[in-house]
Amino acid sequence: MRYAVLSVLIFLLDLGIKNRIEDKRTEGETEELLNGKLLLRKYHNKGAMLDAGEKRSGLVALISLLLTLAMTVVFLLTFSIKGGRLLKTGLALLLGGAYSNTYDRLRRHYVVDYVSFPVKNQAVRRIVFNISDFCIMIGALCMVLGSLQETG
Repeated sequence: MRYAVLSVLIFLLDLGIKNRIEDKRTEGETEELLNGKLLLRKYHNKGAMLDAGEKRSGLVALISLLLTLAMTVVFLLTFSIKGGRLLKTGLALLLGGAYSNTYDRLRRHYVVDYVSFPVKNQAVRRIVFNISDFCIMIGALCMVLGSLQETG
């Protein structure tokens, strides 16, 4: 149950931030946060990661929905397994992020991204993330480590 709550909390937190960004920010406007360690900006990602498939956003949304549903089934199946806390935590993080980004794709027809890093490399500096992206990455890593832990 706590893993499902974690997914819901991630979804609600990111949705709240995205709604605030949509209401209060204009695209292209940048604000430094945490003494310049992060950049807050509004960006509409019409594709998948790094705008991949932006010209086929409907297909990206469908694939996102199908993958999120498949992962939800896997997540529900893990409820009957004893142990596996790292795997379950990873799935919860991944799904919370996936629900939020999939919701955006279906509802807004783009994903709201809002944080980037002020690095010297301009190509990296232009990449904009949201909390869901970080949860998906951390969740995937936890799942891998959890799977290794179970087999090792």
